Amino acid sequence: MSKISESRKVLGVTSAADLQGLKTVYRNVMKAFHPDKFQDETEREDAESKSKILIEAYHFLVSVAPETKAKNAEAYNATISAAQVTNYNYQKQVLTLDFSNGESFEYFEVSRELYNKFLNSDSPTRFARRRICNEFLYRSVNQVVMA
Repeated sequence: MSKISESRKVLGVTSAADLQGLKTVYRNVMKAFHPDKFQDETEREDAESKSKILIEAYHFLVSVAPETKAKNAEAYNATISAAQVTNYNYQKQVLTLDFSNGESFEYFEVSRELYNKFLNSDSPTRFARRRICNEFLYRSVNQVVMA
């Protein structure tokens, strides 16, 4: 199951949820599991761990939402068209590319086969621009760290 599906399942939202709907659902679910609501230590600890999972799912879904991508499209396009790939990491079908302007992006569901082609290409930057950057769901790592 993809990270998007898992995150939607955690929050109980569908793929049709927009940012405002996602925020409403998130707030309502967080109210139910807020640790301060519970007096019993065990229940409080359970609520804390559930809250962390909810927060992570919410932030992930916000970071890959079409509204977020549209808002950041100009900066993203400037990065992928002008900056060079300086570093990369591949783990569990997530390819992280670091660019020379300091930006980093995660690309989801990149196959091992495509990653190997990326590694063996003459120009990783050119390969990424042509075969990865506009083909896969992505999110900015810089915004995730700052959030």
